[in-house]
Amino acid sequence: SYGNTFFVITTMAISVPTGIKIFNWLATIWGGKVDFKVPMLWSIAFLFQFLIAGLTGVMLACAPLDWHLTNSYFVVAHFHYVIVGALFMAIFGAFYYWYPKVVGRMLDEKLGRLHFWLFVIGFHLTFDFMHVPGFLGMPRRIYTYEPGRGWDIWNVIVGIGVLFQGVGTLILVFNLIRSAKKGKPAGNDPWDAWTLEWATSSPPPEYNFATLPVVRSRRPLWDLKHPEDPDWKYE
Repeated sequence: SYGNTFFVITTMAISVPTGIKIFNWLATIWGGKVDFKVPMLWSIAFLFQFLIAGLTGVMLACAPLDWHLTNSYFVVAHFHYVIVGALFMAIFGAFYYWYPKVVGRMLDEKLGRLHFWLFVIGFHLTFDFMHVPGFLGMPRRIYTYEPGRGWDIWNVIVGIGVLFQGVGTLILVFNLIRSAKKGKPAGNDPWDAWTLEWATSSPPPEYNFATLPVVRSRRPLWDLKHPEDPDWKYE
């Protein structure tokens, strides 16, 4: 009981800074001119999945619910909301954002959007509906079960979602290979970014910068692009 109390307290406590960080991210983009290219789509998806993952984690911190849901498929769904929903969404966004800098060519935007929607729809079909058999008492780590328990339809939906995610991932692999040969040349700064990796060529040379840039603010590339209105004046 003391161990359960410890984990309840720590889970509830960690939800506070996590919630603050969610509001911090939302406030960062609030009122801005958001360009909904593929990297931003993945970033916004990350925020939403991370929020849901946190909420289901707080549910498991409630002792009565945890007593019912421990060792069930609900825990599997929560875990994968964190790992796949949050972590993978951020990784996919990073792929689309930094691929041009590494390879020198842009990933195809249409294929990227197709990958995004297939994967996100598949993710929600899989892990949203995986919570339901958990509530209905389906234990995790089983490979089969007797019919008539009310779990069948939910697992069919889960399987369909996995197919969506698999097809979306194959599209990403195809996009990576195809764009490396036939992609649109990226140029030095395809995103009109503010950080220094976009101040050099794509891909960058071994020495990175022909002339070492001076960093005077949080947005050094903005300072180089706009010497008449540098960011450091406002810090």
